[in-house]
Amino acid sequence: MKTILVATLAAAGLALGSAAFAAVSKKDQAFFTKAAGGGMFEVEAGKLAQSRGKSDGVKSFGDMLVKDHGAANDELKALAAKKGAMLPAAVPADMQKKLDKLAKAKDFDKSFIQEVGVGDHKKDIALFEKTSKGADDAEVKAFASKTLPTLKAHLGHAESLKKGGKH
Repeated sequence: MKTILVATLAAAGLALGSAAFAAVSKKDQAFFTKAAGGGMFEVEAGKLAQSRGKSDGVKSFGDMLVKDHGAANDELKALAAKKGAMLPAAVPADMQKKLDKLAKAKDFDKSFIQEVGVGDHKKDIALFEKTSKGADDAEVKAFASKTLPTLKAHLGHAESLKKGGKH
């Protein structure tokens, strides 16, 4: 009987302890997971552009992605630690497959601008706009709002590279 009571109290203590630590809502946790995975993807894609890019425009865009997304990733890590959110340790498997495919692309510059510069940034912008309006936590909303202009600038830069044929 005493063993059952101790086990029950221990389980209740664990439940209370993890509930206190789980300060982030499911919706906000989903944002942390997606944003961190996407941010790591952008940094790795930027590094790929630095090494595989043919044009100066693609190489400099890669530099920009490494710098800007690296800084945003650091800020996201700090916020996640403060809020008790979990972040992925590596680029998500589906995004890693995209990187692997991109690394082998015959026309790397064109594929990079289309898939990473335009396509991925449109998805990121949609996620960050939704979060900037609908996150449960005010600091998560603020991070998403603060990061949006940079994502939009990246998209604009990619679209100008695509239009100008400078890829």
